[in-house]
Amino acid sequence: MTADLELDAQSCLPDDGTAGTLIGRCWVPGAQAGPSVVAVRADGVFDLSARFATVSDLLDESDPARAVQAVSGTRLGALADILRNTGRAQRDAAVPHLLAPVDLQVIKAAGVTFATSLLERVIEEQAKGDPARADAVRAEVQRAIGVNLAAVKPGSPQAAALKAALQARGLWSQYLEVGIGPDAEVFTKAPLLSALGTGVAIGVRGDSAWNNPEPEVVLAVNSRGEIVGATLGNDVNLRDFEGRSALLLGKSKDNNGSTAIGPFIRLFDSTFGLDDVRRADLALTVTGADGFVLEGASTMREISRDPLELVAQTTAMHQYPDGFVLFCGTLFAPTQDRGAPGSGFTHRVGDVVRIRSARLGELVNRVEHCERLAPWRYGVRDLLRHVALRSAR
Repeated sequence: MTADLELDAQSCLPDDGTAGTLIGRCWVPGAQAGPSVVAVRADGVFDLSARFATVSDLLDESDPARAVQAVSGTRLGALADILRNTGRAQRDAAVPHLLAPVDLQVIKAAGVTFATSLLERVIEEQAKGDPARADAVRAEVQRAIGVNLAAVKPGSPQAAALKAALQARGLWSQYLEVGIGPDAEVFTKAPLLSALGTGVAIGVRGDSAWNNPEPEVVLAVNSRGEIVGATLGNDVNLRDFEGRSALLLGKSKDNNGSTAIGPFIRLFDSTFGLDDVRRADLALTVTGADGFVLEGASTMREISRDPLELVAQTTAMHQYPDGFVLFCGTLFAPTQDRGAPGSGFTHRVGDVVRIRSARLGELVNRVEHCERLAPWRYGVRDLLRHVALRSAR
């Protein structure tokens, strides 16, 4: 049986505790059991569903943080108790547990937004998804590029000149195209309501031999295309699948349990804003049942495209009437050997992944094979039925 995950309020919360406006979702038991929008406050977790049917509705308020602060809500319990139940392999059915803090938002992701991860995508491509070739390819690619890609502004004349020079040498890549070209890579990461929250098992495919976590800041964007808050995410990635072909991106990224978001959305207010997102530092720790420990970091300070540009490119040719969340990409790309020299890092079942940022808290998940996770069953029709029943009370 899967072991419990220990979640505690001090680690889960941002460094300043509940000083900011924190919202999320809980599964609330009872005669009409289902998901509710909640606020996390110093004196507990409060159900706001009488005022906000969905997180999407809340984020569309003219001032979401002020709207949350104006609603008292119904107290569901202490955060510590709800977290304890969230991390249990066998939950107490009478106690609420946390869910991912998003519902009707489309789950989008931006890729190749950092120079380091850009190089790793090129390496995956050149290695054809074979981790044993990664070290040799890495050295070759770095020699060929010969410049600090972090200093190259995407879409700039310098980027165009570098593109021309690499094309002349036969070294241009589709990843360089989106990494330093004018058009960002933005794709749909997962279906509505499929994201998992903190304290649960996330999935990698059992037939993947080269994969890794991707610690990222996730923007919360309303239907008007306004960024109104942020949270943390793990954009679980299968390097061997995508390395074999970029056309396998869907199989690499969108699998059962392969998207984790949470623990809460921190709304923009007097304590937290877009500049805090731009300065966000993320720490990653992977602890294996085999005693292996991997530590890494990512920082939004080194992103090649500003969050506002990523959102603008996402909304340029599409509308999102229920809003969307946007993974911003990651600087982190693990090269530390877990096994034989040159084999690099890949997940093993039982790995515990912790992603932390001072202003956003900590997202914790255990790794399992997608095929062994509980099937995703609760969809949009279920949510609509639940909201209709709740409204009829």
